[in-house]
Amino acid sequence: MKINNKHFKTIWYDKNTDKVNIINQSKLPHLFEILNIDTLDGIINAIKTMQVRGAPLIGGAAAYGVCLAIKKDSSDKNLQLSADKLIGARPTAVNLEHAVHRMIIAIRDVSANERYERALFEAQKICDEDIDHCKKIGGYGKKIIEKYIEKNDVETINILTHCNAGWLATIDWGTATSPIYHAFLEGKKIHVWVDETRPRNQGSSLTAYELTQEGVPNTIIADNTGGMLMQKGMVDMCITGADRVLINGDVINKIGTYLKALSARENNIPFYVALPTTTIDKNNKNLENVIIEERDADELTHITGIDDKGGLTTINIYPKNSQVLNLAFDLTPAKYITNLITELGVCNASEDAINDLIKK
Repeated sequence: MKINNKHFKTIWYDKNTDKVNIINQSKLPHLFEILNIDTLDGIINAIKTMQVRGAPLIGGAAAYGVCLAIKKDSSDKNLQLSADKLIGARPTAVNLEHAVHRMIIAIRDVSANERYERALFEAQKICDEDIDHCKKIGGYGKKIIEKYIEKNDVETINILTHCNAGWLATIDWGTATSPIYHAFLEGKKIHVWVDETRPRNQGSSLTAYELTQEGVPNTIIADNTGGMLMQKGMVDMCITGADRVLINGDVINKIGTYLKALSARENNIPFYVALPTTTIDKNNKNLENVIIEERDADELTHITGIDDKGGLTTINIYPKNSQVLNLAFDLTPAKYITNLITELGVCNASEDAINDLIKK
């Protein structure tokens, strides 16, 4: 996908500098900045501070984090210690843990001298596979959009999305946005309602930014506006991403997803969740087994924007000494989800359907 008509991925290894490059998403949309990272701590900081974010991208970043860790010390002890640090950086998104475990399997039987090159190969493979998966998600999702347009004879389809499950949350293409991009590139008329998505505003800061860069018409709305738009018939379907999908079809995603699913069900609007199968927690169907990340209160109490002089400024917007709870994710029960859109195809949000899809 593009920024200022130039193609970028969200993360890439530069063999000339032997560093990992990322787009610093904490500065978007006001400043486009590329960071060069050459240490494990740098990758962990990027994950924790959401310079990189989104389940698939966190997985890719973690893979490169393993590379940088063993570049410094390729011992088994350091490999396991580094893996534990990475997994603890953001515990809810399942792709991170999957990527780290895959990296360990790929290099644990390789000699110390060969581990770094083997790790780089595997990290690149993880990223390339994610691009392919997201592209395939787009192909399956595009068919859903096309069928809706044809069946309902609408000139423009209005799609509501939550948070950022765009290409900035993956390596390229995105999950929830991939069907939108694929349909748009084939000439379908699409308008996207973009939830602002408090408290970090990933919708208004990232989704609207990337959609506008691609020329896709979009409108930012406050998080609580979606229900009213659904009541008024101004939303045709919802598509979100996911940070973790339990094997029974329950979806853990950015806080506020559950409320949109409830509104969609009440107003008979299809609610789709787009994800690569690497986001499925195949061994778990109980929310109690998942750590729901609670983030710093500053994300709620403070907001960053451009001041009158054109500089980035952060200000406090809450009363002093207010109590704050900042939960990053919620759970949407499978019964509220129309279908899951994956790189393997479209299926019901149920344990049997998910297992059948994966086996097939």
